[in-house]
Amino acid sequence: MREHSRFEKARVIGARALQISMGAPVDIKVPKDIIDPVLIAQMEYDQGVIPIDIVDRENK
Repeated sequence: MREHSRFEKARVIGARALQISMGAPVDIKVPKDIIDPVLIAQMEYDQGVIPIDIVDRENK
């Protein structure tokens, strides 16, 4: 997996946080005291389990 730019990372985490806030299942074990979808999405991103792909259309 390639390194994402900070903009790509923010977009992926934001999109995943929205999915989580709308009731999507979470792919990691989350401590009971963490309920913020953005924090959960960041945890998923850090563990590499977010089910979102980024396509680089310029360098295809």
